[in-house]
Order: sequence, then structure tokens, then C-alpha cells
Amino acid sequence: MPIDRLLKRALLAVALLGLVSGSIAALAGASGWARILWGTGTVPVIAGLAYSILRDFLDGRVGVDAVALLSMTTAVAMGETLAGAVVALMYAGGNLLEDFAIGRAERELSALADRAPRLAHRRQGEEVVDIPVGDVAVGDRLMVRAGEVLPVDGIAPDGAVVVDEAALTGEPIPNRREPGEKLHSGTVNAGDSFEMVAGATAGSSTYAGILRMVSAAQSAKAPFVRMADRYALAFLPFTVLLAGGAWLLSGDPVRALAVLVAATPCPLILAAPVAFVSGVSRAAGRGILVKGGGPLERLARTRTVMFDKTGTLTVGGARLIGIETASGADADTVLHAAASLEQASHHVVASAIVDAARMRGLALDMPTDVRETQGAGLEGLVGERRVRAGAASLVFAGRAAPDWAARAQRRASWRSALSVFVAVDDRPIGAILLADELKSDAPHAIRALREAGVARIVMVTGDRADAAETIGAALDIDAVLADRVPADKVDAVKTEQRIAPTLMVGDGINDAPALAAADVGIAMGARGASASSEAADVVVLVDRLDRVAEAVAIARRTRRIALESILVGMGLSVVAMLAAAVGWLTPVAGALVQEAIDLAVILNALRALGAPFGSGRRRLAEAARETLHRDHAALAGALDRLRDIADALDAASPADGAILVREANALVAAKVVAHERDDEARVYPMLRGVLPDGPGLAAMSRAHREILHLARLLERLAGSLDPDTTDHWVLRDAQRAIEAIEALVRIHSAQEEDIYDHAA
Repeated sequence: MPIDRLLKRALLAVALLGLVSGSIAALAGASGWARILWGTGTVPVIAGLAYSILRDFLDGRVGVDAVALLSMTTAVAMGETLAGAVVALMYAGGNLLEDFAIGRAERELSALADRAPRLAHRRQGEEVVDIPVGDVAVGDRLMVRAGEVLPVDGIAPDGAVVVDEAALTGEPIPNRREPGEKLHSGTVNAGDSFEMVAGATAGSSTYAGILRMVSAAQSAKAPFVRMADRYALAFLPFTVLLAGGAWLLSGDPVRALAVLVAATPCPLILAAPVAFVSGVSRAAGRGILVKGGGPLERLARTRTVMFDKTGTLTVGGARLIGIETASGADADTVLHAAASLEQASHHVVASAIVDAARMRGLALDMPTDVRETQGAGLEGLVGERRVRAGAASLVFAGRAAPDWAARAQRRASWRSALSVFVAVDDRPIGAILLADELKSDAPHAIRALREAGVARIVMVTGDRADAAETIGAALDIDAVLADRVPADKVDAVKTEQRIAPTLMVGDGINDAPALAAADVGIAMGARGASASSEAADVVVLVDRLDRVAEAVAIARRTRRIALESILVGMGLSVVAMLAAAVGWLTPVAGALVQEAIDLAVILNALRALGAPFGSGRRRLAEAARETLHRDHAALAGALDRLRDIADALDAASPADGAILVREANALVAAKVVAHERDDEARVYPMLRGVLPDGPGLAAMSRAHREILHLARLLERLAGSLDPDTTDHWVLRDAQRAIEAIEALVRIHSAQEEDIYDHAA
């Protein structure tokens, strides 16, 4: 435990012991010993306070503590040691409470340092020797094994490599680096072992630069001025003038002491710490860890919020967003073949494909005879079939890509997605599109921040401009800063700080320097890097982006309660000071009156523990919310198939078109209509119990009716189709109905996701 904190605890114990023992002596009739014991408990507090004030004064700060020092010193000098002991106890207790409330948790860079490799594998002739990473010299040839962190910057001269750069850029999908391209320390080898040539020493490499930036950003933060200190600058001279005036006009120095004791700024000493401790506790109950009262107070003054993209506004990993199929294949067949094969790979893309297949309830087969082509994909046996999954170059093996494959690549490009092509027994059957997608609660979180009073929202990311702009437009963000490395993020934060108090929200190691540099850093710590949690002032412990807005709202309410407590307490203290100045209060009576004021201030400050009045509504259980989200995820496969059918109708013959329309109708009836009816019968009645907005659910029910209307239209069209009489125009009408259902259900589901997040 730090020496300062031990000293504050010791002073509190001495003050309490002095007041209690002196009071016992007074009750026993030993008034002389009582005064000595009260003085003995007060003098160490005076000494500790004097040292603290001198240290702050040399640093250019004068605060609320000066009034307490003046009153205690005067009380002891005049022999009014009981009054001094009471003030000493209140000061020592309040100071320790404040230290607990506003003391920022010590943020070591251990998480960053622990991740950095300690050893490098250097090739010496035919041998590979482990050496300390600090001994690596430029030009050394190093072996990097699968899954290892690159120890220094360099290049891989012998062939393409696959590296996971999420620690630096935040982007979850590994990148292929061609021979001669620069490799950065801190990234992870996501492929097979390879050899690289060191291009820098460990100390001058990229990862070491991030360590230095975090440390520099933390130390460069301006000292925080406590709320109480700002009010003390006006309260201190007023107190001295009033005490001096009372002495001068009455000729009685005891009146001056009574004024000083009544003026002892316990409302200033106690109000803000108690309120902010309460606010910290309130935030913790909502899964928001605030590292003390200082960050909470700064959070209350936030006007600009900056978000990282990947893992913060988006889910932070590869997710299935679509499946393109060849003629005669279906999406489940493509996904089953790829997922079965990808079980043999540790690649992040493989995990995403396997997870998507399991979410759709597909029973996977174990692959055999699997071979991995570095940076290209996998090949192996699934049952009796030979399956290939990976890049187009692997699947098509030099052959021209068919039209459906070209369409898949175009769609992947538009959506900043990765395409994994799949072939079974040398016949390409489809492509799986994977991308990082927007978090379902992101729109609600952005709107809640606006409602909380945030004036400007900025996204800063290491991703490409096209992908970043797409996310920014979807969320109505004020500015998008793309292609930013960690140093650029720090510069962006500093630029915003010149305009308004700035909050930075991120989740990865690459965000740690910006989190440390911002006025307040919030780390999304549910799945994020521990390094960002170390560098941040606030950590959101649940995977809920809307907790950021809730943290701002809690901070602002807490600050408002603290301010109310300070102003009311100071007002009552001024009344007591005036009473003491005209002789209506003795020093001891003034101390007791001040105790009553303190009690009122503390009780008011404790209101920050609870929710605002009128907000005690029922909430949707987290398990129920997750179930509703899973229901929508299960519907996604049906919607993907509807889109595939609509695409296939472009070139379908009347006979094939009739079959496709009937399939779409059966899918809509079995999946979409059943889902919407279940929402109306089961889900919405449950939501009405937790949502105050009845008309909002009525509007959602209106969307249900429109979906059911389109489903009935499609059913009539499907029932009237005859392969012999079906013409192009009937198929066009059916195609439009299918596309309308698919689009409307997706939009409607997104709106429901927002409602679920708001209700939880």
C-alpha cells in the first residue's frame, strides 16, 4: 500500500483515538486531561495537513484544506482543543474517503509488457538458438513459429506469410503479407512457421513504440483540479475576512475561532467524495468499473466522444454476412462443407465459419487428410468428398471464375468482406462472405449519448476509409478518421481535447495510447485486451456498448448531486458563520452545528447510490434478451436463402421460376410468418411490461401486419403459378414480393434488436 495512504489511515486513527479518549476523560471529570488528549489527537493531523498544503503550494495549488488547517491551528492555540479535535476527525475521515474516491487505480503497463516476447529464435548456421529479444540486431534471421508474437519489425524474404495485426490495427481478420512487405512487432503469426529478417532492434520496433506512447500519454495528462478546491478558492478569503471582522468589531478572539470552526469546510471535504463514491458504486452495479471519483467527475464534463471501430462499434471478429451459391447448390450445403473442413484449422476465419454453421444447427462431419496451403486455404476429405475452401486461386485453380463467383467478389468488395470459396470434388459450389458487422446495440448507444448531452461523436480507426465510412454513415457519426495507427489516434484525441473535454472508447492494445491520452478513457473490457483496460479510467465489464452512455449519465447525475450538496452545505455553513460572528455560537457549538450540516450533506450525497426518481422500471432479464437475439440469428439463414432465390429468378425459366417461388413461399410461411406471429403472441406482451412506450410497440406491430400482408400476396402468387402458363411478369411480381419481405424483415429485426437492448 502507498505510504500516503498508510499515513492518512494513521492520522484518522490518531484523531479518532484523541477525540474518544478525551471525551471519556471529560465525562470522568478530568477536564485537564481531556484538553490534552483532544490536542494530542489534533496536532498530528495539523502537521500532516501542513505538509500536504506546503507540497501543493509548491506545485502551484491551493485548496479546501487551508480552511481546515486555519481552524484547527487556531483552536489549539486558543485552548479550544475539543473543537480542534472534532475538526481533525472530520478532516482526516473526509481526506481518507476522498483518497479512496478519487485515487485513480495504479495502471501498470504489465499487460503490454507481459505480451511482448522475451526471447527470439535466431538462426545461426544450421541451428536455431534462443536469445533475449534485446540482443536481436538488424539483419538477424529469426524463426517465428505458428501463434507466436513477432519480436521485432522486419520482413519475410522467402514467401508470403499470414499475420494477425489486431493488436496494432484492431482489425480481426488476418492479413497476407507478400515477400518483402514490412512486418510489425506485436503482431501474431497466424499461419505456419516462417523466417524473417530483423529490420529494427526491439527498442525501436513498433510494439515498443506503443509502450512508450501509453507511458507518455499518462504522464502528460494535466493535473486534475478537485471540485471542492475550485469552490475553496472563493470560500477561503471570505472565511478569513469574516473571522477577522468578528474579532475586530467585538474584540473577542473566541468569536473569530467560532467563525473558523463553523466555517470548517466539511461540506466541501465530504460532499464530493461521498457523492462520487456513491456514483462509482452505482456504476459498478451496472457493470461499469470506474477507477475512482476523478475519472467520474471528468466523465461528467465530457462533450466529445471518440470511438474505435473494430470491437467497439462492431463485433470485432469475422462474422457470416452472406452465402453466394452456384446453380444447383444451396447455402446450407456450402456452409456444411466449408465448416466441416475448417474444423481442422485454428484460423480466426475458420472459427467464424464453424460458429456460423453451428448457429444454424448444422451437424458437421470430421475432416480427414487435411492439407493447408499457407495464405490460400484448406483441402481435405469430408466423408467421401474432397472439399477445398479458401481463396479463389485455390478453388478455381487457374480456371476463369463463373458469373456467380464474380458477383460474390463484387458483393464482398462493396461490403468490405472476405470471401471464402468452396469446391466439392473439384466443382465450385459457392462462396461464404465474412466481415466485421455493426453491434446490434450501437445505434441505441449513439442515440443515448446524444440524449445524455454529448455534442460531438467521432470514429477513429485503423481500418480502410470505405469500411469506416460505411459504419459512420449507418450510425450518423459526426466525423470518421480512417487509416489511423496508434500514434495518429493519440494526435486525433489531442486535437479534440483542444476544443472540448474528450472521452475515448476502445478495446484493443492499439487503443491503449489514445485511452491514456484522453481526458477519460473507457475500455470495452468484456472481450477486449487487458492492456486497454489497464490504460483506461473506466472499464465496461459487460459486452454492452450502451453502457458508455449510461456511464456518462451516471457521472452527470453524480456531479449534479455533489454540486447540490456543496452549495447547500456551504450556504448552511455561511449561516452558522454569521451566527458565530455575532456571538450566538461558541466554538464547540459551532462544531456541533457543523456536524449536523455534515450529516445533511452526506445524506443528500448518498442519493447518487440510487437510480433517478421515476426510473425504477422493470428491466428485461439478460437471459431473455439473449434468447430474443438468438431467435433473430436463427432467422438469418432463411433471409439469406430468400435473397438467393430472388437473385436466381433473374435468369430462371418459367418452370424453374415456379419451383423457386414455391420454395420461397414455403420458407416464408415456415420461418418468417411463424416468427412474426410468435413475436406478437409471446414477445410483445412481455415487452409491454418493461417498456414505457406503448405506441412504439404499436408501430412495430404495424410492421408485422405489413410483413404478413406481403406473405399472403406471395402465397397467392405461388398458388397461381403453372409451369405451362407462367410468364416473365408473374415471376417479376413474385421476385418483388420476396425482395420486399426479405428487406422489411431485416429492417424490422434491427429495430427489434434496438428495443431489446433498451429494455435490458
